[in-house]
Amino acid sequence: MVHEAINGHGHEVTVKVTSASTVAPALPVQEHRLPLSNLDLILPPMDVSVFFCYGAGEGSGGGGALLPAATLKAALAKVLVAYYPLAGEVVANTRGEGELLCSGRGVDFAEATAGDAVLRQLRLAVVDESAEKLVPKKKAGVMCVQVTKFKCGGAVVGCTFDHRVCDAYSFNMFLVAWAAAARDGHGGGTAPPPPTIPSFRRSIVAPRDPPPPRSPSTDALIDRLFAPLGSAPPPPDDAAAAAVNRIYRVAAADAASLQDSAGPGRTKLEAFTAHLWQLNARAAAAAERERPCCMGVVVDGRGRMFPDGAMRAYFGNVLTIPYGVMGSGELRAAALTDVAGDVHRWVAEAATGDHFRGLVDWVEARRPKPAAARAYLGGTGGGDAAACIVSSGMGFPVGEADFGTGAPAFASYHFPWPAGAGYVMPMPSARGDGDWVVYVHVSPELAAAMEEEPTVFRSLDNSYVFG
Repeated sequence: MVHEAINGHGHEVTVKVTSASTVAPALPVQEHRLPLSNLDLILPPMDVSVFFCYGAGEGSGGGGALLPAATLKAALAKVLVAYYPLAGEVVANTRGEGELLCSGRGVDFAEATAGDAVLRQLRLAVVDESAEKLVPKKKAGVMCVQVTKFKCGGAVVGCTFDHRVCDAYSFNMFLVAWAAAARDGHGGGTAPPPPTIPSFRRSIVAPRDPPPPRSPSTDALIDRLFAPLGSAPPPPDDAAAAAVNRIYRVAAADAASLQDSAGPGRTKLEAFTAHLWQLNARAAAAAERERPCCMGVVVDGRGRMFPDGAMRAYFGNVLTIPYGVMGSGELRAAALTDVAGDVHRWVAEAATGDHFRGLVDWVEARRPKPAAARAYLGGTGGGDAAACIVSSGMGFPVGEADFGTGAPAFASYHFPWPAGAGYVMPMPSARGDGDWVVYVHVSPELAAAMEEEPTVFRSLDNSYVFG
């Protein structure tokens, strides 16, 4: 069994795994191989986690004690019938590329206890002291789950999945279906609506045959945003090792004010990205090291490739990462409206169906040579640039993560990835009041810049989470 210590307000919380099993689909899966799409293949091997805190008792902010693990397992087995790739594993094909072996091996499921600790003792804002021990580390397969129970009756459900298999949009579909199945199995309330049936139809993102005439503008943008790995410098290991993990909150009024300050026609995410870009420049000055600052934004292509909604149920990755690079001094001197305008421009360039279809063809022409997004590497110059990526989780279905006892009191991503670029993921607060919860994996200097300028990034206190 595993014992992990968590520090919480002077109280050391010990997490002990008491049971480990594997949950297979409720119906047999005929073993077969499912190729990763060309848009999956541009993702490096990396895992992403999410976790949900369910309080218990008056004033906890949660919906009561969590369902028994047996109910969660039964619901998981039921949902894995439709989401069978999550019960498989990624293996190498004959070309050395990853592909899905849909074998029905199942999802590793750990049950844990936090001893005599209560949820309020967790310092959720300091991820390395809290969520780090509450989300499972995947050892095999595509996905794993850990349910940790607390003395107060609360619990944390943590999930980790292989990003090569699906993006956040896809995993959100699974989470909603799993929660609906658990509510149905719990026997309370009205019957859940029919969940979305996932589509694994790779032909919808297949390369065009024959390829269309080359578009110089489309090709130039793809060459700027992506690079064959053999021609791109590796990320700096020291930056990855030094990064800190934090969770902040952004008040709804602050997000709206930031949007207003960014100028007309700018989204909240564009304003947020521009503000973060300038904070990155401020961090460079604090470190007494003037350097280029690279800021990227993850863009979902489903609605761009098929505005009619044909990809609404598609399960897989449909992402691109446009970015901008600017000198830190120039960024600090610029007005927020100008920086936000720059963000809007390079996001709009990539948020087109032509770009995503061209990217599929671009990967096909270079297979099996792997490729990577240049934004992770600091742009075309790479090397010395301070890179940071914003991936919006504003579609995260916090309110629908109800396994039968109410919505969670708190939820967040967890993504301490081993690369040099920072990663910032905003999502809606579980309070449902328009506030944001923002997970960050960034350099210590950038985290300090966020905390020193508190008009946007505010501390996440337990009183905010649990009332």
